[in-house]
Amino acid sequence: MKILDRYILSTYLKTFISVFLILMLIFVLQTIWLFIKELAGKDLDLVVVLKFLLYYSPKLVPLVLPLTILLSSIMVFGNFAENYEFAAMKSTGISLQRAMTGLGIFIGILGITTFFFSNNVIPWGEYNSYNLRKNIQKLKPAMVIAEGQFNDVGYFNIKVEKKSGLNGKDLKGVVIHEKTSSSGGNKNHRTIVSKTGELIGDEKSSVLKLILHDGYFYDDTPPRDFKARQKHPLVKSHFQKYTFNIDLSDQTNLDLDEKNITDNYTMLNIRDLSYTIDSLKLETKKDYDELAENLHNRSHINALNTGITPAKDSVFTGNSIIDIFENNKKIQLVDLALNATKSTRQIILTKETNFKGKNINYNKHIIALHEKFALGFACIILFFVGAPLGALIRKGGIGLPMVVAILLFLTYHFIGIFAKNSAKDGSFNPMLAAWFSTLVMLPLGIFLTKRATEDRGLFEFDHIVEPLKKIFKIKSKNKEKVEEKTSENTIKAEDTKAVQAISKDYNFHSKTAFVFYISGIVTLILFFVFRNNKLPSFASASVQLSVISFALVVFYYLKAWLNMKKLYSFLKDKTNSKNPFILIFGFIFYPLTHYLRRNKINEDFYNTLK
Repeated sequence: MKILDRYILSTYLKTFISVFLILMLIFVLQTIWLFIKELAGKDLDLVVVLKFLLYYSPKLVPLVLPLTILLSSIMVFGNFAENYEFAAMKSTGISLQRAMTGLGIFIGILGITTFFFSNNVIPWGEYNSYNLRKNIQKLKPAMVIAEGQFNDVGYFNIKVEKKSGLNGKDLKGVVIHEKTSSSGGNKNHRTIVSKTGELIGDEKSSVLKLILHDGYFYDDTPPRDFKARQKHPLVKSHFQKYTFNIDLSDQTNLDLDEKNITDNYTMLNIRDLSYTIDSLKLETKKDYDELAENLHNRSHINALNTGITPAKDSVFTGNSIIDIFENNKKIQLVDLALNATKSTRQIILTKETNFKGKNINYNKHIIALHEKFALGFACIILFFVGAPLGALIRKGGIGLPMVVAILLFLTYHFIGIFAKNSAKDGSFNPMLAAWFSTLVMLPLGIFLTKRATEDRGLFEFDHIVEPLKKIFKIKSKNKEKVEEKTSENTIKAEDTKAVQAISKDYNFHSKTAFVFYISGIVTLILFFVFRNNKLPSFASASVQLSVISFALVVFYYLKAWLNMKKLYSFLKDKTNSKNPFILIFGFIFYPLTHYLRRNKINEDFYNTLK
């Protein structure tokens, strides 16, 4: 390995490892926040919590690794271009492609490693984290009763509209379904509804006491006698106070390391997924064949000629075949036909729902299979997007590269999410859905690599504009005003202090607007996070801070824009656009506008003063 390759690789690895660790830490903290309700209040020791995070971390790699590669590539190659290191390489005859060769080999090895990681480590982590999470939920069911949803606690499904009081012991709007076994399986024949309730229990006790107030008890358990069952009996009783205990001994003596759930598609490797996909395909075909045979038998087509001896010399003159029967038999035949049609239609609708669920499960397995291959290729393609893009924008650090990388990654990530969600119900090919976001980035990587290799700008429109100017005979204003601009774009010595003062004000207002813009985005994201985690007070404070931040952004953005106009007035430069749409779009994408304006102003003044 040559010295240049070692230098580029070592520089890239330092940035790559730093960015990866920082992003992984951020996502792990987000995981803790996401599962805080399941981890808090369970008397879990630190080892169990760390074990859960260890098992959950591999699942975060498909999110963290592509973003790390994209961001690191833009930062490193942008830093090389900004410090004129690429210019020095080109002066010695080393092209950008040659500079990327050694790093490209490393990314290729990383992509292959990523494939084995997604095929072996991620299913292992998913298997262990899912089972550990289920066991933690069962550890203390009293703490798992969440508001607004049914919670499986022992032999009961409990739903609470609102919890209040110390440790959430006071309940409001309680609905309880008791699970009872019957010939048809587990069914909820007993239901308890009450306006209020109270949870009483000791942390060391295996019995949870529940006291309900002002409610009703419903029981529609079918009797053993068939005739009595046809009457659909229902028992309803009112109570002022109802107390019962829930035995949790089977759940409190729980082994957190027990692993009894293995059939989730995210826990399977390629071999298991291929086997499961074939099994699901055969099972679906078998269900379709059984449905077809059932509908065929219900039509009684095979028994049409049985026991019927038609008269050979009879002549039928009615409008329909039903006219040969008497009126009372006509009504019976119509009723039989309607009932048979309704019954068949109900069977088809039930099977349709069942087939839809099986089709979604089948598509999920196909997506999971192809995602294991797509992740490695995505890492390679995103490298060839980020590296040439960094060389083109010529900006290192964590400012503009961070903004560009996040925008590109969000585009890549959301395209993948939309494609997978569309593929689950069969409206989009599931195999293509796993590759779709990667395939979208492939042309962009080819375009940027070609641009950077040819040492051309990011966007050039001269090959489109110049032919149009020739067709419409439009003269270039720049050619007519070269000498005029040369004489006008000279700052007088007495205006130097004024220019410096305005430039200082512009920098202050522009940076302040940038800070408040980032603050507004962060607090807006926190608003959705707090709202989804049912923290209304924090959500309200976040949205208020976000509104205030964006209001200050508008103020300082307009101040900076006025400063910029005043600066260009000293140059007598009228190229500064006054289009209101440019002003609006500049505000929406202000982080990008901030850096582009700063670079343009520095370049214009440099050209003026030289």
